[in-house]
Amino acid sequence: MVFTISTKVTSKIDTSYYLHHKKHLWNAIAIAYALGGYGSAIALILSNFWFNALGVVLLAHSLVISAYLSHEFMHGTIFAERKWNAVGGNIMLWLNGGCYARFKDLTQDHIAHHINRVDFASFDLQSWMHQLPVPIRRVTLALEWLHFPIVSFIFQWRSILAPFWEPRRHDEQKRLITILSIRSLLLIALALLSLKAVALYFLSYIGMITVLRFVDAFQHTYEAIPVGSPLPKRDYTYEQTNTFSNVISQRYWWLNLLLLNFGYHNAHHELMKCPWHSLHELDREVFTGEEVHYITLPELLGNYHRFRITRLFSDQGTAIDSQGNLQLETFYGAIGVSFLVKF
Repeated sequence: MVFTISTKVTSKIDTSYYLHHKKHLWNAIAIAYALGGYGSAIALILSNFWFNALGVVLLAHSLVISAYLSHEFMHGTIFAERKWNAVGGNIMLWLNGGCYARFKDLTQDHIAHHINRVDFASFDLQSWMHQLPVPIRRVTLALEWLHFPIVSFIFQWRSILAPFWEPRRHDEQKRLITILSIRSLLLIALALLSLKAVALYFLSYIGMITVLRFVDAFQHTYEAIPVGSPLPKRDYTYEQTNTFSNVISQRYWWLNLLLLNFGYHNAHHELMKCPWHSLHELDREVFTGEEVHYITLPELLGNYHRFRITRLFSDQGTAIDSQGNLQLETFYGAIGVSFLVKF
């Protein structure tokens, strides 16, 4: 696996600080929160009614943090050795449900997104939607209109079951059956303790998917390339022009820690080995803060709601007009959570 560093802007700064300076306490707190929050949330949703709401919120956020930690482990930013990043990544994937695909495969796919500067499409969503029987398509559209992420679940289950019908993934069948069996038994055990807890767990999981795909939707306007197709040549300018930093707040940088600084996406693409805890520093050093690529998540809430059906039948749209100005009216967004699903 090869990691590359842009020579356009990062050549002007001291990259060694971002590549080698680890804030171990920050990493420990994030990992402890994901694991401890998950365990505490399970206890809360098994408790009485007054603790259930807190449990749902804590579980959803713990799962979100576990997803973004999975992303950090894929980039090898937590530990110095690849094997320990793989261990940490597999643990986090087990929590958030991305464990059905192998960590190394998810990592390879995600790094390819960085190196090739494209989004990969496992299948043509628009054609698939049009081919659905009318009643099923109407139900699917109604659920998405209600902000139930049914298409994301379809993506996930399509990827999970792919080893049974994709020849190139047949070697994953035994592993998949084992994981499905273990997770099914754990779900049954939770149901025996409390059916209400199962419903609340599912509600939290929907919350995680909604947060992740809202953030993921507006970070790129790359073209989607079918897996296996010839790759177009894209340069640094294309990458940064079609990448957006959808932070929670530009003024109060610490609010972005709620999502492990994942919103500093231009900085992340500038130096993909920069750890999450230093992305706000890298962002300040590389950019002025006045670039057109900054769009806060509150600004994008309207687009996420307005184009919830449009994006099922279109590409991600455009966010920059011919004069180089931001135009949210045509920024439709993407569907799905790219780094948790095998292409």
